[in-house]
Amino acid sequence: MKAKIAEKKTTMSRTIRADYLARVEGEGAMYIRLKGDEVREVKLKIFEPPRFFEGFLRGRSYLEAPDMTARICGICPVAYQMSSVHAMEQIAGVTVDGPIRDLRRLLYCGEWIESHALHIFMLHLPDFLGYESAIHMAPDFKAEVEMALTLKKYGNELMALVGGREIHPINVRVGGFYKAPARDEVRGFRDKLIWGMEASRKAVALVAGLEFPDFEQDYEFVAMRHPDEYPLTEGRLVSSRGLDIDLSEFENEFEEQQVEHSNALHCVHRERGNYFVGPLARYALNYDRLSPAARELAVKGGLDPVVRNPFKSIIVRAVEMFWAYEEALRIVDSYEPPEKPFVETPPRRGTGFGCSEAPRGICWHRYSIDDDGLIIDAKIVPPTSQNQRTIESDLREYVKGRTSLSDDKLQWQCEQAVRNYDPCISCATHFLKLTVDRG
Repeated sequence: MKAKIAEKKTTMSRTIRADYLARVEGEGAMYIRLKGDEVREVKLKIFEPPRFFEGFLRGRSYLEAPDMTARICGICPVAYQMSSVHAMEQIAGVTVDGPIRDLRRLLYCGEWIESHALHIFMLHLPDFLGYESAIHMAPDFKAEVEMALTLKKYGNELMALVGGREIHPINVRVGGFYKAPARDEVRGFRDKLIWGMEASRKAVALVAGLEFPDFEQDYEFVAMRHPDEYPLTEGRLVSSRGLDIDLSEFENEFEEQQVEHSNALHCVHRERGNYFVGPLARYALNYDRLSPAARELAVKGGLDPVVRNPFKSIIVRAVEMFWAYEEALRIVDSYEPPEKPFVETPPRRGTGFGCSEAPRGICWHRYSIDDDGLIIDAKIVPPTSQNQRTIESDLREYVKGRTSLSDDKLQWQCEQAVRNYDPCISCATHFLKLTVDRG
């Protein structure tokens, strides 16, 4: 939807308001106040009403957690499901491995594929090419848009194959799955995955050829790290500034803060403030865990092992999409159905922690349950709440030195800077409102 511009000019101040900005998820506003060349104020205002999922969970059975948390997001429901089931299994003292664990990774690969394809082509690429949307882009880039739709479609189909449906999967349960797909069903997906790998290579080549602003920041990257794998659902939390902690120590290092201008909490490091989660963080902290083919593709895409330009996150997402197709193919080729699709997880009193790498970054959960398996307390820290403060910092630094740009151009570039993070403001697709106040 084309941004509606309202201008008010006086000798003292100038205000530009874009009432609607498409291609972000959730309802919010962004406010930038300038005085001459000085950036006076930057706020990412989240006005979408709180949704109280942590409150909804209290008093419910621990077995309901994956179904309830999946409803937080229609694009990355698996992240919430996997974080919740890992926390509950930790309380039960159960470890899930073998074919069930492989199926979880396969389901998660489907989510990464559909989410990354959506963001790269539909939400972010139009910014770089100067189009209002992928629909406006399609006449000039018909083949690319068709390829994008197929890439996303295969990710959705993979989620449906393992999860029972592509939106809010219903086959996930604590301990595994209600039903495991047959060997032939899984192996039959092979040709689509091979096509997806080659299409992902083309996607990397396409986005690597874009023009990127000269903008790098000294971020503290935070991500999961697994001893052997590129991270999805297991590992420790590490950072580019030396953090290396167990999931249970998250609240010792990080805290959520309420700010007046946002209904979404800001999560910050207790000592160092804002930090960065998502593809750039995963990539920088786990480059050596990528497959050789994915690392080679990253090099061809012009990427160093650490990328500090958030605009280049579109390339990293394309590399991760390739990796997800490749990892899915590995699992499919070796898949044999488990004897039983789940491990028994009897309830017992305790507190458990889970974290997984959503497409947008770490999704951390903590649950306490009683002897009957009823949830006493729940805490969920989604990726976008962890990136909000960093988005504001990016905008402040990006606008510096660019205040001479026309209002239209500055507005466009600021909106693009927000979309670098693929923010999921409410884990739903709505609009963001932008205001730039010059005074």
